Amino acid sequence: MKKSSWLLLTILMVTISSMLFTPFQQHAAAQGKHAKTLVMGTSADYAPYEFVDTKKSSDVIGFDVDIARKIADRLGYNLEIKDMDFNGLIPALDANRVDFVMAGMTPNAERKKKIDFSSVYYKASQMIVTNQKSIKKVKDLQGKTIGVQLGSIQEKEAKKIASQVNDVAIDKQNKVTDLVEQLKSGRMDAAVIEDGVAVEYLNKNPDLSGFKIPHSDATGTAIALPKNSALTEKFNEQIATMKKNGDIEKIAKKWFEPKKKASDEKRAIIDFSEIFPSVPFILKGIVTTLQFVVVSIIFGFLLGTLLALCKIGGVKPLRWFADAYTSIFRGTPLILQLIVIYNATPQVTGYKISAFVAGVLTFGLNSAAYVSEIIRGGINAVDKGQREASMALGIPKSAMMRQIILPQALKNILPSLMNEFITLTKESAIVAVIGTMDIMRRAQIVSADSYRYLEPLLVAGVIYYVMVMILTVLGRMLERRMSRSD
Repeated sequence: MKKSSWLLLTILMVTISSMLFTPFQQHAAAQGKHAKTLVMGTSADYAPYEFVDTKKSSDVIGFDVDIARKIADRLGYNLEIKDMDFNGLIPALDANRVDFVMAGMTPNAERKKKIDFSSVYYKASQMIVTNQKSIKKVKDLQGKTIGVQLGSIQEKEAKKIASQVNDVAIDKQNKVTDLVEQLKSGRMDAAVIEDGVAVEYLNKNPDLSGFKIPHSDATGTAIALPKNSALTEKFNEQIATMKKNGDIEKIAKKWFEPKKKASDEKRAIIDFSEIFPSVPFILKGIVTTLQFVVVSIIFGFLLGTLLALCKIGGVKPLRWFADAYTSIFRGTPLILQLIVIYNATPQVTGYKISAFVAGVLTFGLNSAAYVSEIIRGGINAVDKGQREASMALGIPKSAMMRQIILPQALKNILPSLMNEFITLTKESAIVAVIGTMDIMRRAQIVSADSYRYLEPLLVAGVIYYVMVMILTVLGRMLERRMSRSD
């Protein structure tokens, strides 16, 4: 038992060391001829502005990306792209995680209070996309539910409609793909989507229809930059040049040219054939997910053990600290902890914490709170006679705990620990909200690319299930091994 424990500990240390010192690739690295790099933040679920063709590669492509690459090249920079949720782009800009943002973003008074914008490089209109033939104009939305992307200019447009038409409810979603999914499932009656993006969905979904919202002026799209950025004037100069020589018009023609209309025949309700070419793209997320899970489990177990010892120790300040720690991390949502650590760390310390480190810290710290209670319960469940016998033999308390009490406690609590590790594996999916290319994020990207929503999520679900089953089998094997070692 003692030898196998040391072997297991050695393997765990080698694993965590290799992961911590191996470069973690969350986003496409900048490649090119220049010595300097600009980091662009975007939300790659907004075709044809920015999206991923998952059948071909993991690269973010689109109208905004082509413009950004041309501007960066002319200014003497390579371009690195960071993909994240749309509502996390401005916080990323505030925290200096990215140098600029291009995501079909419209400058408005509220946003200008926090960030600067370049001059407008493209103008577009807003559309109402609906699943009901009876909705043909804005007035037909009376008594209906309309959806918008959270934090977008379309949200303001929806409020404007609600002020003009009676009894209109507004449903806010994180992504445009979520809007269309809710629309097709009948949970909302219409959605406000930019025309260039809406056309893509209308082409792929014959059961949807749409019309432009009457506007006096078209909505302008601009590049978002930090306040008083030295790049703002340089970007404006490049945008003016690209407008003058027709570069933007050529790029717009490439991405916004109407495509062949889909057949009037409805698509099958479930059809995995359309996403089969993208399955390898989703599978690549297993490595990222495993990195998070393995390092977080080790960190959480070691910290949880330390907290458990503090709770049963005789030093009151340490016991109070451990109890308060457990109360805080068990009493607040995991996703809240993740976002606070990821966004607040740069704001408070100035350190640009990576998504990997933020995820490991969040899951490790959260798991430690639960593990500490499991271990504390296991230690207290060990027969008191073991302690009394050890003391009678003159065994030091530290040696008694390390060699006698903890091994017995670990054997008793192993099923509970494995359950915690399984839960951690499933909960790791929330790192998708900070743009990490794990299994869940890749499944969401495939949904945006294929206009299929259920199938990629089912594939992701099968992958998670297989991972959990493997972990369950390993746990049972370890239980049997420990039982034979008695």
